[in-house]
Amino acid sequence: MQAIQRKLVRNLWNIKGQVIAISLVIAVGVAMFIMYSSTFDSLYRTQQAYYDRHDFADVFARLERAPNRLAARIAAIPGVTRTATRVVAEVTLDVAGMNEPVTGRLISLPEPGDVNGIALQVGRRPDPERPEEVLVSDGFAAAHGMLPGATFDAVINGRLRELRVVGTAMSPEYVYSIRPGALMPDEKRFGVIWVEPRALASAFDMEGAFNDVSLALAPGAQTDEVIAQLDRLLETYGGLGAIPRELQISNWFLASELSQLRGFGTFVPIVFLSVAAFLLNVVLRRMISVQREQIAALKALGYTNREVGWHFAQWSLLISALGGAVGIWLGRWLGRGMINIYNGYFEFPFLAYALTPRVVVGAVLVGLVAAAIGAVGAVRQAVRLPPAEAMRPEPPANYGRTWLERLGVARWLSQPARIVLRNLQRRPLRTASTVLGIAFSGALLIIGLFFNDSIDVLMDVNFHGVQREDVSINLVRPATSRAVHELGRMPGVIEVQPARDLVVRIRAGHRSRRTALTGIAEAARLRRVVSTDFTAETLPGEGLVLSTKLAEILDVGLGSSVTLEVLEGARPVREVVVSGLVEEFMGRRAYVRLDALHRLMRESGVLTGAYMRIDTNQAERLYSELKLMPAVAGVALKAAAIETFQNQMDEMMGVFIFFNIIFAAVITIGVVYNVARIALSERRHELASLRVLGFTRAEISSILLGELAVLTLAGIPLGLWMGYGLAAVMVAAFDTELYRFPLVISVRTYAVSALIVALASAASGLLVRRRLDHLDLVEVLKATE
Repeated sequence: MQAIQRKLVRNLWNIKGQVIAISLVIAVGVAMFIMYSSTFDSLYRTQQAYYDRHDFADVFARLERAPNRLAARIAAIPGVTRTATRVVAEVTLDVAGMNEPVTGRLISLPEPGDVNGIALQVGRRPDPERPEEVLVSDGFAAAHGMLPGATFDAVINGRLRELRVVGTAMSPEYVYSIRPGALMPDEKRFGVIWVEPRALASAFDMEGAFNDVSLALAPGAQTDEVIAQLDRLLETYGGLGAIPRELQISNWFLASELSQLRGFGTFVPIVFLSVAAFLLNVVLRRMISVQREQIAALKALGYTNREVGWHFAQWSLLISALGGAVGIWLGRWLGRGMINIYNGYFEFPFLAYALTPRVVVGAVLVGLVAAAIGAVGAVRQAVRLPPAEAMRPEPPANYGRTWLERLGVARWLSQPARIVLRNLQRRPLRTASTVLGIAFSGALLIIGLFFNDSIDVLMDVNFHGVQREDVSINLVRPATSRAVHELGRMPGVIEVQPARDLVVRIRAGHRSRRTALTGIAEAARLRRVVSTDFTAETLPGEGLVLSTKLAEILDVGLGSSVTLEVLEGARPVREVVVSGLVEEFMGRRAYVRLDALHRLMRESGVLTGAYMRIDTNQAERLYSELKLMPAVAGVALKAAAIETFQNQMDEMMGVFIFFNIIFAAVITIGVVYNVARIALSERRHELASLRVLGFTRAEISSILLGELAVLTLAGIPLGLWMGYGLAAVMVAAFDTELYRFPLVISVRTYAVSALIVALASAASGLLVRRRLDHLDLVEVLKATE
């Protein structure tokens, strides 16, 4: 080993505490890159393989009823390679161990090789000669402990039937298995059931007909044109409007999650590695400043500028390599944990964690880039230092009165306080960078914690402002107003509000969206239209009220005229005026007053469902009757929705917040500890002199720790402000058609973030204080500066 290499090893060992602190910051940055990138990679590769292996469709459409012969005309649409027609129906299930009704979706079992094929997990396919045999979704079976041979009841086309489970399966259509209108998957209360096609068609009087079709398209096919032609074919058969794969609900949620992973995988590592680059630069510059005479000696002994520069660059690269190695291991561990969490949310027949060489190489490169950025300025300083100048001690700092002292504040400041202010002022760049590093840790904490505040508001608006009912039901087919009176006479029902929903397409010029049009009764009390500021909106007598997201998509405003195409019943087409806008967190809906909707459809008192407030003491009696009602297609309980939403968010956000706190503390400790060690290294002679002059340990500690306190106190409010800005960026990134998060940050979140930063900074200061207490005064005063 050459002498210069031995010098490198000794230097790293002498500042091992700082090396560890910087390496940890780099390790966290690399780990975040590895975790998010490898998780994205694993999910994306699994998604594509699953979709390809089981022929996930490109276009989906629902309709009322069409003869099977129409399938040939659909298949003839240019660009269509395969079609799959089937029967799909929502039913009410009575499952052992569940007091409340469960919603099931019955689907014709696809043949092997069909579009939207299934992945059999347990058991076998149903026997065509046994109509009671079914496959159930794997998550639903697991939630209820169902094994082959288990039975449950279903109300199918008005008749109670017993179904027997012969196996479990998964489908690319239901990777994210969520009931329509729900916020989160609830596999206890919603299940997908595949039934032998002839048995299902016979049960619903659909022999020789279908009510659902999926299409696979050729590469390069024009999806919009295919959808337009398909809609024209299905129009006379009650078509509800076709959608592309991008808007299929399960795929949309999965694609949204992948997009978020990619965004986090870019943003979070940049923050950590930027802080690491700053720390490397500060520490390396200090080392070069201390080793001026050694640099001069190296150059005098024949080492070239390139060799000297490479020597100090190696210092930075070795720290980066150490942090990168730890980060790759940590990121792999975290990535496996993320995949385990996703296995609970997404139903894949195979979802294995894979750390590819591409991701590892990318992580190594970003770590090296951080090291290079941190070293470049310091290395340039070492290379440009002439030997003759390096032999002379570095000129002392130019101290002077600070601007605070010039304002007359000095008379209220002690001598140690003035020393602190002057030291901070003489290195403004380092001071600003340190404050910024501490601020970043506070900002990261805000990002992690504010989601709790945001979700609390979202839940409050949705579950206590909009949904004030206890139970909501969907009917198999539209009913008259008499159904409201019948529901009101059921046990435990206190109040009933009729529900009328239509599937519509709203057009504004060349823009259009397929959405739900909801009729809300005047002075409704159970289901209301409530804006994000908790204001209950009063619907006008005529015209549409659109969510601001839908208005943004259609590029319309108050007073704009739009074309409303109803996609069911008589399918009327009307020109209507946008008479109101409401800002909502969920969906992109349109509203109209219930009486105006009846006039639009030229009907009297028709409803498609109902909202009910009930006496919870009689809930079980009510649920028992609802399970057996032939007219009921599905039942949703608000209490169950709240419980599911809260449990799943607590699980996911709890892990996210825990690691966010740990990683933010790493940044704070890394920044504060390194700055404190550098300050002690630079001022050990000065502090030792003060001790000899009679200052106590507490007094000289107050000089060093007071400087850290000022930096922390300056960084905390900046971090809280930056956190608000970054939270606003994240809210904008999550602004999608299906949901938006409110930008709400509570005082508690600000206080917890500030406290964690302060505690991490105090811990760093105490580590340095121990070194200060053991300062060897004789040795320090004998050393040359």
